[in-house]
Amino acid sequence: MSRKNIALLAGGFTGEYEVSINSAQNIKANLDGSKYNVYTILITRDRWFYESEDRKIDVDKNDFSLALKGERIKFDFAFITVHGTPGEDGKLQGYFDMLDIPYNTCDATTSAITMNKAYTKAIVHGIHGLNTARSIQLFKTGIHEAANVVSSLKFPLFIKPNNGGSSVGMSKVQNVAGLHDAFERAFKEDDQILVEEFIKGREFSIGVARLKGHITVLPATEIISSKDFFDYEAKYTPGVSKEITPADLDAEMNEKIANIVTEVYLRLNCKGMVRIDFIILENTNDFYFIEINTTPGQSANSLVPQQVRAMGMDVGEFYGELIEGAM
Repeated sequence: MSRKNIALLAGGFTGEYEVSINSAQNIKANLDGSKYNVYTILITRDRWFYESEDRKIDVDKNDFSLALKGERIKFDFAFITVHGTPGEDGKLQGYFDMLDIPYNTCDATTSAITMNKAYTKAIVHGIHGLNTARSIQLFKTGIHEAANVVSSLKFPLFIKPNNGGSSVGMSKVQNVAGLHDAFERAFKEDDQILVEEFIKGREFSIGVARLKGHITVLPATEIISSKDFFDYEAKYTPGVSKEITPADLDAEMNEKIANIVTEVYLRLNCKGMVRIDFIILENTNDFYFIEINTTPGQSANSLVPQQVRAMGMDVGEFYGELIEGAM
């Protein structure tokens, strides 16, 4: 059996460039070298390239191929691990669709929609057992009347960029005095922002993937942060957050969560692996959907690899399943 050529795409145009590079290193280290030739392709605003013995070789974007040592390498598969644009918002997916090259993520439409938190919430609304925080979407070009926000929503409020794949630009605001600065911070990251009521409860994240044709719900992770909320610092600074995988949940709760996230996966027409963040409300144990991430981090300590290991599955085998399933 001949080995398949895999293009592992990393980098991107956002502050999560380094996180993406770490994801790619871990995926490459775990993929079965007897089955796959893995080429890491770095995506930046200026160029797409492969680094070979200290040389940067540009990708031919006409057919997504590489000229390497006198031969032309064509790829059987694109493994996208670019967080944020252009890997999580459908742009690369649309490109690969036109070239007829299979890839590991959701399609272009689902990727684009799920980058928009407000649109995603509108689609998953109505799933049995799923709640979402009350919110208002604001546009940079509009008028941002604090009074409108105050009359519709209850403090404390979360202000966050609507399209940010990462946690940059988020604020928690206790009263009307803090709104102006919070709007400014979020609008620095995006032309649309989401103002949302704060949901108090236990915070979780759970991976869902289609493996061997079946939707598989991984064990959930509980995130216990010493900060007020799980922002960029809490995510990437050692010791700020504690992650417990598998989360301490009873069988009935696990089943309820699995049913809800499976329905989210189906309704959004997801493919490959995704990660869904949610909160279990204090006192009532109601499920509150926060967001979905369609290219979740894959460094060794990231949540999805933790969950794969907790399920008793080899991480390399998991990535291999994603490739075979999408081809």
